[in-house]
Amino acid sequence: MPGAIKGPAIFLAQFAGDLAPFNSLDAITKWAGELGYEGVQIPAWDTRLFDLDRAAESKGYCDEVAGICAGNGVQITELATHLLGQLIAVHPAYDAQFDAFAPQEVAGNPAARQAWAVQQMLKAAKASRNLGLDVSASFTGSLAFPFLYPWPQRPAGLIDEAFGELARRWTPILNAYEDQGVDVAYELHPGEDVFDGATFEMFLDALDGHKRCTINYDPSHFLLQQLDYLGFIDLYHDRISAFHVKDAEFNPDARQGVYSGYQPWLNRAGRFRSLGDGQVDFIGIFSRLATHGYDGWAVLEWECCLKHPETGAAEGAPFIRDHIIHVTDKAFDDFAGGDSNPALLKSMLGITG
Repeated sequence: MPGAIKGPAIFLAQFAGDLAPFNSLDAITKWAGELGYEGVQIPAWDTRLFDLDRAAESKGYCDEVAGICAGNGVQITELATHLLGQLIAVHPAYDAQFDAFAPQEVAGNPAARQAWAVQQMLKAAKASRNLGLDVSASFTGSLAFPFLYPWPQRPAGLIDEAFGELARRWTPILNAYEDQGVDVAYELHPGEDVFDGATFEMFLDALDGHKRCTINYDPSHFLLQQLDYLGFIDLYHDRISAFHVKDAEFNPDARQGVYSGYQPWLNRAGRFRSLGDGQVDFIGIFSRLATHGYDGWAVLEWECCLKHPETGAAEGAPFIRDHIIHVTDKAFDDFAGGDSNPALLKSMLGITG
């Protein structure tokens, strides 16, 4: 029996800010609830909304957080750890940029930054369990991404070494999540070493098929790669444990294509858009997920390069609600059916004796 997708929900990371109602958990969840959202995905790194240290140590604090959300009509869907997972593996080319994701005291010290990120990820596992959550969304980080295009020719074994090291770094973290009964749903995202089905398989193989290695399905990144994002669900549905509902468009022309010529987001051939403004086939996606029994949350991630975020958020809740399929427990032609018994079946098939 197919499952029922839960939602609508909203990822709070792109909306959190220093001004009300976006600067506290109470205010932002009240805003989300009033827009019609039933769930919120909380960025574990944003101290304006959430104290990860306290959450890892105190079930009472987590009950308080869940109570604030419930009082505003929403549930917590997952803790998001994207900025923390990113720092598990950073190629030196990105050191300066990713220092911004960690405390100032570890800036310029990649080993210290990675050690800090590992501890944060372990805290998020405990916090997720204290919140009663079974899934956490994250990134893998990247060691191989600067070598994405095979020119100059890559030395033999380079990519295998990268994925082997990625698995060595993640295995103890995934084991800690296993201890807490929590999946890590990796968002397959360009810039990470794991960005499509092929790279997910490579990562999973290097992890010896670790059961806690799952997928945060986001079709926007697949559309911009020109990947079959509906067929992806058929291939990997048993590993999909989270879902970001995000739209995108790809409009190549005579000047640019997938790589988009170093252009800013507004001028790129591939751009993220608000729900319904892009080219993603959400009817097909919700149908495929429902067919395969996905029963997790449908979470809006807003990253439109044109529309105001508050407009996108207001439009997102009804969009998701309208696409969630209330799965039937009946066949459409049940009215034409009849009783069945072994004698009838044999008779219909011409079987005697």
